[in-house]
Amino acid sequence: MKNTIKLAVSVVGCELVGILGAPFTVSAIPSWYTSLNKPFFTPPGWLFAPVWTLLYFLMGVSFYLIWQLGWQKKSVRTAGKLFLIQLGLNFLWSPVFFGLRSPALGLLVILPLWAMIALTIKKFYPLSKWAAYLLILYLVWVSLASALNLAIWVLN
Repeated sequence: MKNTIKLAVSVVGCELVGILGAPFTVSAIPSWYTSLNKPFFTPPGWLFAPVWTLLYFLMGVSFYLIWQLGWQKKSVRTAGKLFLIQLGLNFLWSPVFFGLRSPALGLLVILPLWAMIALTIKKFYPLSKWAAYLLILYLVWVSLASALNLAIWVLN
């Protein structure tokens, strides 16, 4: 039962980050975002919500796999803290990019986010290969989002 609660807290906590960032995104899309020049590789708008929902779920499961190893181990605490830092940066990006309507400031958030995800994967791998693997799609998507953020900044 204890692990079930940890899994639920991990998944719901990650999904909550997406839910809390959504109002910034949703309010800016019809007005500001649609007016921007975007690169040819911009994914269709309908793809973002399902992809992020899946990614937050995978992030939650990944964090759970580390959390269940026990916080008494320094390597687990370190990896867990890195995960929480990247999750905070993940949340911060939407209010900065969409809320402030600033692709330049968005870059100042998303590039450290990308680095923190990569570092988190590196720290997760020796503890749980599956926890690390579950974050790879997230890293790929944030790579695309970083390129998109950069292109929007350059084009506008």
